[in-house]
Amino acid sequence: ELENQLAAKSKILDELKQNVALKDGPEQTPGAASLRTAELCKMRDCVSSQIGQLRTSMQAIVQHWKQYDEAYGEVSLMITRYLYCIDQCKPSVLSLEALKNQVKTLQ
Repeated sequence: ELENQLAAKSKILDELKQNVALKDGPEQTPGAASLRTAELCKMRDCVSSQIGQLRTSMQAIVQHWKQYDEAYGEVSLMITRYLYCIDQCKPSVLSLEALKNQVKTLQ
């Protein structure tokens, strides 16, 4: 996607070069045209640099999200196990009568 954006920016830059050449017309000196071309190339290089920085930043963000997803999966699994254990380890509720019978048998 970033490469597509870079290609789009490059295309826009080429269009700007053509527009500048058309607006300035034939009376523009070759020196001024080369200066303007150099300026536009510098702008393109700046945009390319920014896209590279953005790509690096986005890769770091994606890596952080992958780590987050892994941690979330682990925590979710632990919670599920915990809830299962709690459900299985619940003491059964005994009535008062059943408790009295257990006390009698123990005595």
